[in-house]
Amino acid sequence: MIDKSIKKLVCYGLEKELFSLRDEIYVTNRLLEILGLDEYDCDDNFSNVNLQETLKELLDFAVEKGLIEDSIVHRDLFDTKLMGALMPRPSEVTDKFNSLYKQSPKAATDYFYTLSCDSDYIRRYRAEKDIKWVASTEYGDLDITINLSKPEKDPKAIAAAKNAPQAGYPKCMLCRECEGYAGRINFPARQNHRVIPVTINNSEWCFQYSPYVYYNEHCIVFNAKHTPMAINRDTFKKLLDFVKQFPHYFVGSNADLPIVGGSILSHDHFQGGNYTFAMAKAPVEYPLTFEGFSDVDAGILKWPMSVIRLSSSDTDRLIGLADKILKAWRGYTDETAFIFAETNGEPHNTITPIARKKGEKYELDLVLRNNITTPEHPLGVFHPHAELHHIKKENIGLIEVMGLAVLPSRLKTEMSLLETALLENKDIRNDEILSKHADWAEEIRQKYNCIDKDNIDKIIKDEIGLVFAKVLEHAGVYKRTPDGITAFKKFAASVK
Repeated sequence: MIDKSIKKLVCYGLEKELFSLRDEIYVTNRLLEILGLDEYDCDDNFSNVNLQETLKELLDFAVEKGLIEDSIVHRDLFDTKLMGALMPRPSEVTDKFNSLYKQSPKAATDYFYTLSCDSDYIRRYRAEKDIKWVASTEYGDLDITINLSKPEKDPKAIAAAKNAPQAGYPKCMLCRECEGYAGRINFPARQNHRVIPVTINNSEWCFQYSPYVYYNEHCIVFNAKHTPMAINRDTFKKLLDFVKQFPHYFVGSNADLPIVGGSILSHDHFQGGNYTFAMAKAPVEYPLTFEGFSDVDAGILKWPMSVIRLSSSDTDRLIGLADKILKAWRGYTDETAFIFAETNGEPHNTITPIARKKGEKYELDLVLRNNITTPEHPLGVFHPHAELHHIKKENIGLIEVMGLAVLPSRLKTEMSLLETALLENKDIRNDEILSKHADWAEEIRQKYNCIDKDNIDKIIKDEIGLVFAKVLEHAGVYKRTPDGITAFKKFAASVK
């Protein structure tokens, strides 16, 4: 049976063009080596191979033979090693990408994205487990995702990772040294991972896809050197240069300060992809004019966070104005609006920028951020407040800023239990798991005259969407009130 499983994986690789027929014997022998086998005999041919089932057969064999422990972490390390045996060399991938780019940027990214999926670097069967829906709000249709694609580590693996020696190679999960890396108990294997070198703003960067694909063709563009996140004039140049090279993609950067930044601040990187978020569709609500830049269309978006959109066919003009706005915001204080550029020498103001091409013009969305904390709001004043933590407590990074909620996996179970509790009129406030949702559940009960088994799922999903809209409102430095808009315009007028 193991010979058939090996042959199925080989046939899968041939079918997906991960290697050519000339390499079949070589790939087979590599798989035999990994599995600790000396003999092989299988003349069968297979088509439409189910990769997940085939890898499970091989992993079960590895567990049975004592090659690996039976845990998600060890299985992931081992099946990545198996898939690595099927992969083309990085230079081959880059050469094909560059050749296809001459046809069109989209042809190149289509090839690379397909490869990243077929190689199992993007584990599609896990990404498909994510619960996704669209929620209508006053800001448009927001994307909601309950993230189930990151596997939960078992207690043994967590303990082993804690006790494992801390290695300094690769320096982080975004480093180019991850390409082909075997991984370890506390670092994912990447033998099936490939990156494409790109030059943006005359500097060396790399292009890859996210293994968790929160949206279509979710890509990561990262500095070839391990250097910290930074938002400055060069950031705007790099974002727009990337969009010029890949006009069918948007690209944006997390902010460069804790709380309002992403989960990795130690390595400069962007995220992009072939997707249109709700924020990209948001209209300009209050037009703005900046001194010396009357040729650049500008305005405040109708969006829960505080966003200035700039639009022009001239990217140099966009860069120039964006830099002025950034510098003005870095040093801006307005105590009446609780905006402090710094306290005790700690800077608070930064920007989350997003670039895209729309028609013949380029757009830059500049999201104003501030990471000040207070005793009342120790996680951040412009961060989801405590009353929303039952749904979303984590930082609001680039993806959320644009209108996609990435919610914790616990909500899958909790929402199912909450639906039952609402239908059966149970005591939620004294329920150990659901008590955190008690106030929210009471609001839902009062809001809807009829809650039954036919509408409960939609009601809960709609209400989660409305909570996420509030999360974004909390993260906005200027509130969408008359006073808030006046304060926002006051800042815009200060940009010289």
